Amino acid sequence: MTALPAPRPAVILRLRAAGCVFAEEEAGLLSAAAATPDQLDALVERRVSGLPLEHILGWAEFCECRIEVEEGVFVPRRRTGHLVQQAARLLADAGSTGRAPVVVDLCCGSGAVGTALAALVGPLELHASDIDPAAVRCAVRNIVPLGGAVHEGDLYDALPARLRRQVNLLAVNAPYVPTAEIGTMPQEARLHEPRVSLDGGTDGLQIQQRVAAAAPHWLAPGGHLLIETSRRQASRTVELFIRNGLTARVSSSAELDATVVIGTAAVGATARPAGPV
Repeated sequence: MTALPAPRPAVILRLRAAGCVFAEEEAGLLSAAAATPDQLDALVERRVSGLPLEHILGWAEFCECRIEVEEGVFVPRRRTGHLVQQAARLLADAGSTGRAPVVVDLCCGSGAVGTALAALVGPLELHASDIDPAAVRCAVRNIVPLGGAVHEGDLYDALPARLRRQVNLLAVNAPYVPTAEIGTMPQEARLHEPRVSLDGGTDGLQIQQRVAAAAPHWLAPGGHLLIETSRRQASRTVELFIRNGLTARVSSSAELDATVVIGTAAVGATARPAGPV
C-alpha cells in the first residue's frame, strides 16, 4: 500500500477544529488527493464545511474494496460489512451447483454490497438496482466492470422478469430510519445524502415491508433474503419475513454494531399472489 504524504500540521488542526475525529488520517487522504497546495486548501475547505470525506475523495473504503461514490450518493457504512459477511457465508455454504449463483443487491446505492460480494465469493450472476439515478451511475462504475448488471427503478420493478424464482440471494440495505428521526442523524448524512436512501417511513419498516412481501416471487426455492435493520426493529422485521412465508433469524455483530435479519424461502413452496412491490 502506498504511504500517504505527510499532511501539513495546519491542515490537521483545521480538521480537528471542525470536529473531524480522525483528523490526521483525513488530512493524509486529502493531501494525497490534491495536486497542489491550493487544491489541498480547497479540499480541506469543503471538508470543514461538512461535506463527507468520501464525496470529496470520490471513493469510500468498504470491505477492503474501493467503492466509487459521488456527491449526493449514500456512503456505504462500516456496519453493512456484517450483511456482506453473512451473505458470503451463505453463498459459500451452498457450494457449487455448476452455475454462478444469482445475487441481487436491492436498494444498491453505489453497489457496495454487490461489489464486495463479488470480491469475496465470485463468480456471481450479479444484479443491482436502485431508484436514485445518481446512485445508479455509481453502481454502474463499480459493478459493470465485474460483469454485473445495474438496473434503475423502484425495487423489483427494475429487475428483468426472467429473474423471478431464480434469485439465490437477495441482499438488501433498504432505508430503515423512521421519518421523525431523520433530523437527529449526523449532518453529513441528513444534508448530503439523498432522503430516499435514509427514510424508512413512519416506523422505519415501510421499504422492508415491500421487500419482504414480494421476495417469495423472486427467490429460488431455498434462496435467502438478508436485510440490514436496527436492533430495536429486528423483531418486527422478523415478523415481516414470517408473514410472507420465509423462515427468519437474526444475526448481530457487537463489533460492527450491526443487525441483519436472514430469511429463507421454503424448498418447493409456491409464491403467494403478488402484493405491492
